[in-house]
Amino acid sequence: MLIATALAENIAGNASFLENWWNAVSPKLMDGTANFWETIYGEIYRNVIMEGRWLNYLKGLGVTLEVSFLAALVGVILGTVLALMKLSRTPWLSKPAGAYIHLIRSTPLLLQVLIINFGIFASVNVDKIIIGVIACGLNSAAYVAELIRGGIQSVDKGQTEAGRSLGLNGWQTMRLIVLPQAIKTALPSLCNEFIVLIKETSVLAYIALTDLTKAADYIRSRTFSPFTSYIVSALLYLAVISIFTKLVGKLERRLRRSDNR
Repeated sequence: MLIATALAENIAGNASFLENWWNAVSPKLMDGTANFWETIYGEIYRNVIMEGRWLNYLKGLGVTLEVSFLAALVGVILGTVLALMKLSRTPWLSKPAGAYIHLIRSTPLLLQVLIINFGIFASVNVDKIIIGVIACGLNSAAYVAELIRGGIQSVDKGQTEAGRSLGLNGWQTMRLIVLPQAIKTALPSLCNEFIVLIKETSVLAYIALTDLTKAADYIRSRTFSPFTSYIVSALLYLAVISIFTKLVGKLERRLRRSDNR
């Protein structure tokens, strides 16, 4: 919000200058006499600045991040449960978990979103953000489950034996000893799954959720300039993903240093 407010004040302070420049450039764009830089400016002005369209991008980005964070939370919680179920020696726990993971990983996210929106919630008035969180969360849970399962299986069996020798039961050993180490091992992969999830939320535009992709599509319908509006959207995705990628890289380096101590 602080960034958006500062950006709004900056744009408002330069509104008259930008508008005067646009008034001088727009006739040249109409008659085809504008040079390269005037054409670039005209595209940016129409698709970003005019009528406060930059706010549409920011709102869409906010929706994208909101859905991604909530879906990631659902995915981690449900994925951990599924991983424990799949590793269970009880067939009525392991088989349903395995079937769910196989089903979700074998079908496209877009189809899952359409089924949930137009099938399950067809007759119910539910906020599109909630539908997006449910669809993306259920999809992410299947992949998180496999990451957590791999992390659990990578923990040395001696850790379990040590826990049992201390008088802990099976669940206490898993919760207090094995699972924390498994999550630490799988954490970089879980962060990468979140990065992938941010990009995958773009399919929610198919159910009219105004995320970042849908915001670009809306602006394209007003300016009839698809290239510029989608490029702006892509640059925002690139900026967000680049930030999270750097954070994941720092996390991985910190984990490696802690393992070497």
